[in-house]
Amino acid sequence: MATTELTAEEISDAPPVAPSSGAHLSYAGASRVLTSGDTAQVEMFGNLDRPQVRFDATVKNPLRFREALSALYGVIGSDYRYAPKDRTQYIAYLRLKRDAAPLGVWHAQQAYFAWMLRNDPTALTILDPVVSVHPDQITFEVFGKDESTYACLAFKQDAFADLGKTENGTTNIDFSDALYSSVQQIRGYRATTFAIGHDGVKPTSEGRKEVLEKKIQVPDSWLRGFLQVQSAATLPFDHVQLSPMDLYNVLRRLRMNGDRKGKKRGLRFELVPAQQPRIVAEPWETVFTTTGDVFRGKAARLVRVWGRRRLMTMKRLLPFVQSVDVYLLGSGLPSFWVFRCGDITLTLGMTGFTSANWSSALGFDLLLPRNTQDGEPTKKVVAYLADQWKATAKELGQQTGIKGAALVEAVQVGCQNGELMYDIANGVYRHRPLTEKPLDLARLQFRNNREKVAHDLLTRRGAVRITGENRIAGIGLELTGTVSVTEEKRDYRPQMVLADEGQVRKVTCTCATFRKQGIKGGPCVHLIALRLAFAEKESKKSKSDDAVKFETRAFAKRDGEVENVVQISLERDKIKYRWGRSGQTMRLQTMRFNSDVDARAAYFAKLADLDAKGYLDVIAE
Repeated sequence: MATTELTAEEISDAPPVAPSSGAHLSYAGASRVLTSGDTAQVEMFGNLDRPQVRFDATVKNPLRFREALSALYGVIGSDYRYAPKDRTQYIAYLRLKRDAAPLGVWHAQQAYFAWMLRNDPTALTILDPVVSVHPDQITFEVFGKDESTYACLAFKQDAFADLGKTENGTTNIDFSDALYSSVQQIRGYRATTFAIGHDGVKPTSEGRKEVLEKKIQVPDSWLRGFLQVQSAATLPFDHVQLSPMDLYNVLRRLRMNGDRKGKKRGLRFELVPAQQPRIVAEPWETVFTTTGDVFRGKAARLVRVWGRRRLMTMKRLLPFVQSVDVYLLGSGLPSFWVFRCGDITLTLGMTGFTSANWSSALGFDLLLPRNTQDGEPTKKVVAYLADQWKATAKELGQQTGIKGAALVEAVQVGCQNGELMYDIANGVYRHRPLTEKPLDLARLQFRNNREKVAHDLLTRRGAVRITGENRIAGIGLELTGTVSVTEEKRDYRPQMVLADEGQVRKVTCTCATFRKQGIKGGPCVHLIALRLAFAEKESKKSKSDDAVKFETRAFAKRDGEVENVVQISLERDKIKYRWGRSGQTMRLQTMRFNSDVDARAAYFAKLADLDAKGYLDVIAE
């Protein structure tokens, strides 16, 4: 049977999904910066199709303001998807160049834009930020072009002086390449004013009558990712505080050394209670002992995150950063980085997956509620925040009478519906309607029709079965399943290898779709169903009190520059104990016991012994 070997880049970076939902935006003019002598006016026009939102004030620190907006622009246009070498585009470029040679400049430009519209309609698209004016701060929310980075830039009221008329609410603003270029004209010696509104700085601003129309095709995957990452901020996390110099040292290492093909490319956080957190840069295994606060968690953890190159978008803002708070949800899950610059805060949310990385994203989906209807608890929470603008979880519980898990699900559904946002930097929920009209939540529930069919198969009793789990040392878990499709009167046998952090490394399936094209067009229904079934099984196991019969745990402990790793597996009445140095062949010891009970007791005794010796749990619970 043929198999397909996947690299991290191929898993994460398939071609983007075609756009399928349009957003119509109308502005009274193009946002810009007007400079004259020692004054500057930052003029941002709000969406005419949404209720009026107004803010007008003087910026206290123009340089910090400029660098914050520049960092936000860096996230909007960021695209870190892997682009394999392909001469097709180069050949098309040569053909276009030859055809445009006899044309004038204007006709050549028109030919170029026409070609871009046919071949890559989203290449030059910048999705305008969502801006919310609240009584205590102004926030700009954006999502990266590659659907892997969320950013929320917040200006507190203390960042401004001479406040004028203010109208609270949420809107979009025109944010273009021209605005970014003009923002670079802001200087520290210029008195800078900042205004948001339907009519720019003043109602009579040059008496503009023309309306700037934008018709943007927003991919459903972009919108779905935006909502999911926002909702992920409400999940439990481990908190790490870094100093700006800690992050600078990590970024300098990344800038001075290129990634190695086929090698690991993550950042590992080694967290031990009451000790300074350590950051390990892969694959060089460079250890950075941080100088911020000690880790105040209750248990030792080892968390691996991806997307470290995306932190480069913060390089211009870094000189103004006073502290960095990192919120880690777990290995392979989103991480949130809060850069605090006094009265300016920038929150960067980096997903553990990009738009096409189904292997990690499907497991993450099960952590969030799949309810696409506004239940009564959600309506109560949204109504209260619409009146008060912001509230902590404790205040929401007291005012709405919703407690515990019901409150958590209510705010998560509100975030996924685009009605609320969680301000992780301040620990409060805010009312922020993402769009003027209600979202078509049923359309956003699944990424594509294959995922919808896979979820339907899971609801059928016995349709999706996990028939084999084989732990391979140093590689991951080999998972084999059987998927029965009644309509086709066929049983299919999907198989995959899962790494410790949840990514799929190797896949195969007996269906015709996989035999014809592999996963070039995305995973087949049966692979998705198997991945979902395993994630569901793991979720139930973590909540169950049943006796454990099969389980594998991995641990690591650092001794100077050397990392020692241990992997221990329980298989009914056997224990397999592997140990050695990271990256080298591990030694194996197999122990057989008289009964499952004896093996289980010895297994947990080994876990307690490793914990007592200072080993960190590598596999996130």
